[in-house]
Amino acid sequence: MAVNHDPILKRCRALGISPTVLGYDKSSNRNPGADRRRKISKYGTQLKEKQKVKFIYGVLEIQFYNYYEMATKKEGITGENLLKILESRLDNVVWRMGLASTRREARQLVNHAHFTVNGKKVNIPSFLVKPGDVVAVKEKSRSSEKFKALAESLDTRIIPKWLDMNKETLSAKVISLASRDEIDYEVDEQLIVELYSK
Repeated sequence: MAVNHDPILKRCRALGISPTVLGYDKSSNRNPGADRRRKISKYGTQLKEKQKVKFIYGVLEIQFYNYYEMATKKEGITGENLLKILESRLDNVVWRMGLASTRREARQLVNHAHFTVNGKKVNIPSFLVKPGDVVAVKEKSRSSEKFKALAESLDTRIIPKWLDMNKETLSAKVISLASRDEIDYEVDEQLIVELYSK
């Protein structure tokens, strides 16, 4: 299985995104990407936008293209559909629930089978949740020190409106898919659509 081992902060600087988007609290006075004065071509801008989104969600090229194909077949705006699909990945939902400090950690927790979807164990980070699904920490895992500590820190986390979080049971019901205005990082998804539609 292919794994992305790129250094987080270096990639963030190259793509011009804040590490806080990925859950890393590395405050820096430097503006990411500010020291690059070279003019970027239209293709370069489109590619950078695609690389940014791939990096944020930890998705590799083939899988990302498959999500794009899926987005083109859905009704609505392709770029927004793509972001909604990425937001509905199980590892991202676990991160949005506040049960992991980063998406990478969420992916590892899902791989280790700590979560259930509608009562069934799921250990596939790319599993796509649907409205009405209930994502929960497995009962056996709830008693572990890690999840006890996470339960105490949930009050400080902002849970998106599309998740109905139950902090006592460490579970959340997916009310709807994320809307475009709930995506909390800067991205021009139209550039990605333009890149793929050439």
